[in-house]
Amino acid sequence: MKKPIMVALAGNPNSGKTTLFNNITGSRQHVGNYPGVTVEKKEGTCRHGERELKVVDLPGTYSLTAYSVEELVARNSIIDEKPDVVIDVVDASNLERNLYLGVQLLELGVPVVFAFNMSDVAKSRGLDFDLDTLALLLGAPIIPTVGNKNIGMRELLDAAVRVADAGQPVDALEINYGTDIERAIAAVRQQVQHHTDFVNDAEARWTAVKLLENDPEVAKQFFAPEVLETVGAEQARIEKLLGDTAEMIIADRRYGFISGVCRQAVRSTVEARRTRSDRIDEIVIHRFWGLPIFLGLMYLVFWLTFTVGTPPMDWIEGFFGWLGEFVGGWWPEGSESLLKSLLVDGIIGGVGGVLVFLPNILLLFLAIAVLEDSGYMARAAFMMDRLMNKIGLHGKSFIPMLTGFGCSIPGIMATRTLESRRDRLTTMLVLPLMSCGARLPIYALIIPAFFPEAWHAPMLWIIYMIGIVLAIVCAKLLRSTIFKGESVPFVMELPPYRVPTLKSVLIHMWERGGVYLKKAGTLILAISVLLWVMTSFPKPKDVDPNLSAEDQQAAELSYSIAGRIGHAMEPLIKPMGFDWRIGTAMIGAFAAKEVFVAQMGIVYSVGEADEESEPLRDKLRANYSPLAGFCIMLFMLISAPCMATIAVTKRESNSWKWALFQLVGLTLLAYGVTLVVYQVGSALGIGA
Repeated sequence: MKKPIMVALAGNPNSGKTTLFNNITGSRQHVGNYPGVTVEKKEGTCRHGERELKVVDLPGTYSLTAYSVEELVARNSIIDEKPDVVIDVVDASNLERNLYLGVQLLELGVPVVFAFNMSDVAKSRGLDFDLDTLALLLGAPIIPTVGNKNIGMRELLDAAVRVADAGQPVDALEINYGTDIERAIAAVRQQVQHHTDFVNDAEARWTAVKLLENDPEVAKQFFAPEVLETVGAEQARIEKLLGDTAEMIIADRRYGFISGVCRQAVRSTVEARRTRSDRIDEIVIHRFWGLPIFLGLMYLVFWLTFTVGTPPMDWIEGFFGWLGEFVGGWWPEGSESLLKSLLVDGIIGGVGGVLVFLPNILLLFLAIAVLEDSGYMARAAFMMDRLMNKIGLHGKSFIPMLTGFGCSIPGIMATRTLESRRDRLTTMLVLPLMSCGARLPIYALIIPAFFPEAWHAPMLWIIYMIGIVLAIVCAKLLRSTIFKGESVPFVMELPPYRVPTLKSVLIHMWERGGVYLKKAGTLILAISVLLWVMTSFPKPKDVDPNLSAEDQQAAELSYSIAGRIGHAMEPLIKPMGFDWRIGTAMIGAFAAKEVFVAQMGIVYSVGEADEESEPLRDKLRANYSPLAGFCIMLFMLISAPCMATIAVTKRESNSWKWALFQLVGLTLLAYGVTLVVYQVGSALGIGA
């Protein structure tokens, strides 16, 4: 039996590579992470005839010169793992730009099959390809495909199997870079071969070219000073002789090769005309209409997330309520049992607290997947790029920050789209300042308790704006200090508009939702059980039997570990206008922000407390001033996000250092801002 064929899918972002991967592997795929980095690794299998194919979907990349983590992972996978065949997915409607990666693969001597994807779009734009001539000039088979219609998949796999069975090595493409560059390549290659061992000359030539292009990852491999000295001398000679850097000249010659190939084998059957995407963009990214359209679409996204998501949330909440009563019914009515409390309050309550938000998460990801796959999200980033640049970030940072208004966890996960690690870390560290949905129950409790109805909407707007302003200030501060450095340039590419396929949208939605459920769910469940222990032990020995059940519950909480921590915190939090009761509730809010409301209900002996509880609001009005109420919202907005967010920050940054920096930094910022607001407000008699 023949061994399985290892297939790597490479290609530019927005070339339709993921759609082809889903078509080829279907449900036989799984997602993990590449070792040591947070870049997703998608792998799948399929059978084609009698052959088994193992398919790896590499991160999208424009070039084999690695400037981002994704580009480095893609290149290392091709070089180190040596797949049997690389399928380079090319956007046929943007051929010259997309062939840049393919030409580099051919220079490396990799066995390549080109998938000319979106060939229907290319045809609609009047492009006609002489595929036989193209294949001859490039030295690799070319298969036209239409990924979203599943066209060309069989022919593509046929070609991949043929190329894989032909075996390696493959004759590498050698582009003539001109006399002066070729002389430099020869000099560097001689030094490379002298100081290292290479399998073939093609790899040595490719390494020499990369060194002349100032590829940082390739340069790290060479400790012999003679190699780098030769590179530096040749670069200086070329720049002096030709008036430009070797990197720019090599890129120009490579594009010149591609242009020559296309000139011979690509014809335009119609005169140049505006495409449908151009006509849509005249409205969608218009200087005046673009922003209102964007705001309208974002309102629609949040309406879908929180309005359409309400019925399934109620169903899940009702199910776990019924499950808690059912399990609690195993014990006699009125009886107390630690096991009962653990099962009902700790485990069932913890799992329910996670799953109740799953409809919101899935709907949010569904909407984002539709906007991304349609090509609109790239336009949103394009419109916000100028504003984001002023705070030291790219337009792409705007999308994760926007997502953070729904939930910080998917927002932090969305920072994977950012090329620069500096931008990625800055964005994920300040992102919790975007007020997430879990804080809404706190605002819904506090605002009606302390402010007249006419101020309800303005107060909510103010608290959201404070978060946005603080995020901007903190991002600017981080980029000016800890993450100081020049921004990495990137292409703000505007892909053509497409109608998203149902299969692609659902896969994207479930991949992201599944990560939330698995990672955040297990953590919150563990914290919920821990919180149950802290609020249940130790038990007071003597409790007045004449007290009501709710008063007994409050007395037990005060005596518990959480209550004692609250009392211990009181001297520290009193300058912010808080007492031990608020401190106790804040412990629960550290696990999940929305727990604050329920904890305040327990402290004040208000059964089944939620954000619409009038008895709890009456208790708050009787014990705190409007200024203290505002400071509660302010502290809950700025302070450390839930434990799940901290864990995801650790996972995405691949370091506990940044997760703890976020935890401590935001908590100290919250304390400082809230302290100043309360003290200044008290001195001025505001809200007293």
